[in-house]
Amino acid sequence: MARQLNLINSLNLLTPLDFCQILWYDTNDMEKRTEEWLRQSEYDMDTALYMYEGGRFIYAVFMCHLAIEKTLKGLYYEKRREIPPKSHNLIYLLNEIGIKPPREPGKFIVKLNEASIPTRYPESLAKLQRVYSKVVVKDILSKGKGLVTWIKQQL
Repeated sequence: MARQLNLINSLNLLTPLDFCQILWYDTNDMEKRTEEWLRQSEYDMDTALYMYEGGRFIYAVFMCHLAIEKTLKGLYYEKRREIPPKSHNLIYLLNEIGIKPPREPGKFIVKLNEASIPTRYPESLAKLQRVYSKVVVKDILSKGKGLVTWIKQQL
């Protein structure tokens, strides 16, 4: 495998990021992959809370979405033993995993999924700051933490 990677890398077909991803997934310890997704998810949720405390509410929503996305990718890997798709769409990931959340968490996932693009690439910062007030984001983070817990229970 190392020779193949060296040959491919010498042909400049891989970027350094691609090479790192291959090395990260080139291990036989499958549980470590799931654990890594979950560790990153926890880190991202902690970051969402820090962003919230610092008044960076848009980024708190973005990081909450990312935490849930990574939790779903951990579950995807655990269930399928395949590298998760490179998608930020939470609904797509749920469908690929083959699980359906209860009604209220399901509605929250739809709402958070719709926030993915605007919080990454806001057309109007001022407008998003009005939409994602402290009260609104506090509720999103609370529901996000609950959703992460529910996803982990599916492992």
